[in-house]
Amino acid sequence: MTASAPVHGTWEPHPAARWEDAFLSGNGRHGALVFGDPHAERVVVTHHTLVRPNGRDPRPPQLAGDLAGLQDRLLAGDTRAAEDFTDGRPLQWVQPFHPAFQVRLDRPADACHDYRRDVDFTTGVVSAACAGWTSRVFVSRADDVIVQHVSGPGLTLDIDLDPRLPGAPAGLGIGHGAVLTPEGALLSLRARYPDSDRACTGVTQVTVTGGTTTLVPPRVHIEGARSVLLLTRVHRHTGELDVVAEGRALRDLPPGFDELLDRHLALHRTAYERVTLDLAADPAERALPGSELLKQPRSAALLERLFAAGRYHLLSASGLFPPRLTGLWTGDWNTAWSGAFTNDANLNLQTASAAAAALPEVTEAHANLIRRQLPDWRDNARAIFGARGVVAPAHTDGESGHSYHYNREYPLHLWTAGADWLLKPLVDHDDTHADRDPRTAAALAEVALFYEDFLTRTDENGDLVVVPSYSPENRPANASWGTINAAMDLSAARHALRTAAAYHPGPDADRWNALADRLPPHRINEDGALAEWARPGLDDSYDHRHLSHLYGVWPLDEITPYDTPELAAAAHRALELRGAENDSAHGHLHHALIAARLRDGDRVAHALGQVLDGDFFHASLMSAHYPGRDVYNADAAHTLPAVLIEMLVQSTPDRLVLLPALPAACPEGTLRGVRTRFGAELDLTWTRDGAGAVIRPGRTHRVELRTSSGAESLHLVAGEDHVLVLRAW
Repeated sequence: MTASAPVHGTWEPHPAARWEDAFLSGNGRHGALVFGDPHAERVVVTHHTLVRPNGRDPRPPQLAGDLAGLQDRLLAGDTRAAEDFTDGRPLQWVQPFHPAFQVRLDRPADACHDYRRDVDFTTGVVSAACAGWTSRVFVSRADDVIVQHVSGPGLTLDIDLDPRLPGAPAGLGIGHGAVLTPEGALLSLRARYPDSDRACTGVTQVTVTGGTTTLVPPRVHIEGARSVLLLTRVHRHTGELDVVAEGRALRDLPPGFDELLDRHLALHRTAYERVTLDLAADPAERALPGSELLKQPRSAALLERLFAAGRYHLLSASGLFPPRLTGLWTGDWNTAWSGAFTNDANLNLQTASAAAAALPEVTEAHANLIRRQLPDWRDNARAIFGARGVVAPAHTDGESGHSYHYNREYPLHLWTAGADWLLKPLVDHDDTHADRDPRTAAALAEVALFYEDFLTRTDENGDLVVVPSYSPENRPANASWGTINAAMDLSAARHALRTAAAYHPGPDADRWNALADRLPPHRINEDGALAEWARPGLDDSYDHRHLSHLYGVWPLDEITPYDTPELAAAAHRALELRGAENDSAHGHLHHALIAARLRDGDRVAHALGQVLDGDFFHASLMSAHYPGRDVYNADAAHTLPAVLIEMLVQSTPDRLVLLPALPAACPEGTLRGVRTRFGAELDLTWTRDGAGAVIRPGRTHRVELRTSSGAESLHLVAGEDHVLVLRAW
């Protein structure tokens, strides 16, 4: 191992020229994109609630009365029957996520030498400095405020809140406010959405030390100051916001940058430092700026930094909600795919590391979104399927959980597996903490109730049939999108029923387990691959970015090399045959997660390589959806830590797998603090000569250990460290 430690931050020798390269800070509510320009500094302000009204009709379609007829037609062999199972409305996107405004600080041009900007992942502070000028920005988890501090000799600044961001609607109703205060000034900006009673308003308290402060509306002009502290909050609201009250609330916060930072660090640093990854990288590469390190895609230092950045960004984006498609950040009103929470792969991939990477803050944010929307999920079940219980939508803007985003090519309202996938992280959290949350138990029971009402049709063998069924976002080669017995739907129904039964022992459990037993098995097709549709006669379409049919491999434990070797081999064959379609980052990393579960280190390395070689990462270390940094998107950034953990450590409530899919490019390293689903914390170290682990159990339990040497039983005792020494792998 090298003597130096991994880098917990990144840096650049120049200001950001594009908002995509701006360094990021966030507290799961407010976000900040910081350019670090000493002469024209810009901090773009975002908030999870900022979605633009777009006139959509958020009701789920009232289709329950036509469900039986659709089922009859599909079971009779009409492969296109689901194409007219709609209320006729056109495709409606959810309300698009957008930025609020940018805080602009302009100062006279001067010589600027020894420039550097960086972001410290351990603190969340974005800094920039040159020639005596220093800027520091963070978003407080403790006080829910964007904190910006500028210092330097004789500062001359013009400060304003600027709504002019790319894609901003021409019809925005902009209103500025600026007043002098004893501390300095109070600035406000209201942007009222076109044809809506809703608006977003930002308020910035400016505290000036030294010099003079004057108003040049809508700006404030500062001369000869030693330092300036800006505190910013933004709200989405109806009517008018009481700016005076908001200013008073900002003035009531601690007056100094350091005190505000200390309050924030008690929450942020504690969470960030729980897990670390050291891949014994070259110290010289660890010292490189991020943009230079990205040019070395096979560098261990790059993997270390992307792992650290991924955990940092995931934590920073999670609070009120979990991360959107863009995390918590955007500098453009025209966010791709509305910057939604996309539940049929993207959100699930982004939060995949939360339990193992010791970020319960992410799981709690995820749970917040679910619990807030459960009433809408109930509406979906009743309106579309005439059933009790809940059905999750494939897309949501955070306000509505109704299923209204669908059309012929994307019949997302037919997808019934979403509730199981979205609740899986909450179940993993309960496993990790050896405690069952009654709110999760209640939600699981509602999923089981839906399946009780929905699973009523049978096939010629007497097995239950999932009809209609949908495999996101694919279709059979010889049929339409709405079909029968998609593999994902079968796995999700089985898992949901059995998990609900485990949480509710007794008569309910007996009934739900019996229902799960009546579902048909997976099908292996003529290519030896696990079929995406278990219904005979439906042919696979292999070239697709989604891998929904392998849901039983990951994130579930339904199909494993240890318990179901024949199905695992068929799943591996399905993975071999799967194309990358449009090279979406989420497709490559989803592929890697499944390959890791199937113990295929070479395939993990190849999938990772597709992302690292494909120029998916901006200098901010936030990622893009497509190669060549095309379309700002958090999938790769947030999912990569999960891939690296899965190739090193996997766990279930009764099993621990060490080094299941280690790529040859990572011959040594240390992973510290990872959590297991049997309630233990684990440190793992490996070299070319062997490996070792220290397990710190939180409860007494017996688990099966799986390594390259085979299987053995471990008896773990609560509070007693268990040391493992493994032979060379």
